[in-house]
Amino acid sequence: MPDHVRTADGRRLRVEVTGHPHGRAVFLLHGMPGSRVGPRPRSMFLYQRGARLISYDRPGYGGSDRKAGRRIADVAEDVTVVADALGLERFAVVGRSGGGPHALACAALLPDRVTRAAALVGLAPWDAEGLDWFAGMAPSNVTEFRTAFTDPKRFEARLIPRFASIRSDPGRLLEDLPLTEDDRLVVSDNSIRSMLLRNYLEALRTSPYGWFDDVLALTGAWGFDPAGIKVPVLLWHGGKDVFSPAAHAAWLADRIPRATAVLEPSAAHFAALRALPEVLNWLLADGPAR
Repeated sequence: MPDHVRTADGRRLRVEVTGHPHGRAVFLLHGMPGSRVGPRPRSMFLYQRGARLISYDRPGYGGSDRKAGRRIADVAEDVTVVADALGLERFAVVGRSGGGPHALACAALLPDRVTRAAALVGLAPWDAEGLDWFAGMAPSNVTEFRTAFTDPKRFEARLIPRFASIRSDPGRLLEDLPLTEDDRLVVSDNSIRSMLLRNYLEALRTSPYGWFDDVLALTGAWGFDPAGIKVPVLLWHGGKDVFSPAAHAAWLADRIPRATAVLEPSAAHFAALRALPEVLNWLLADGPAR
């Protein structure tokens, strides 16, 4: 398969496939900021489990063209384009952090193609009734989301110099984040840190607008109702997460009919990277997805 596919409106999507070439298909939807080269299990792990992992750069990131004004729901069209190019009828989907809501969108909007879905340390909708969206969230994240919602132009003006700084030194992103003790322990692992830095460098290789559009999409109307998801869903969350607080997963678990919620009380945001192999096992437990 070529490393790019074209959407109906002519956009390029940069795609990467790893693991077993004829294995059961799982889409991995990256975080924010992120890219197709983001952290994932080693190819040997995937091969041994008969998994074919498909990742792509969301519009505006890495090698994918921007789609200004995109919604969370728009991911379903792009995943469909990639799946069709690979000849896949059925597949599982998993998203981490900012990719979590996008995985739920695929589950809601592609019920005849998605076998199972998982959202790791994801967020609930901006207008989630009964949820204090910012409770337990780091002040820097609160400021970012509120600014994007109330004054997108100001948010854009603040993001551009940050983007330039991180592009020249991707380690700055980790240094600037309000990491918990558990998060620091995870990202101090040389292998994980190397994957994260490579991921950020590729994500912001051409522009800040993948990141910008992600934040606007998360604070806008998602375009689907999580309560309408019919396929099995796994919601994994760390109890000490300050980027996407665990109450978001609890809210989703109360509304998604076939949701299984897993809470690790002592874990934080980046612990989802270590949880991913077991989540993949759950995603593949439902039989072939090809």
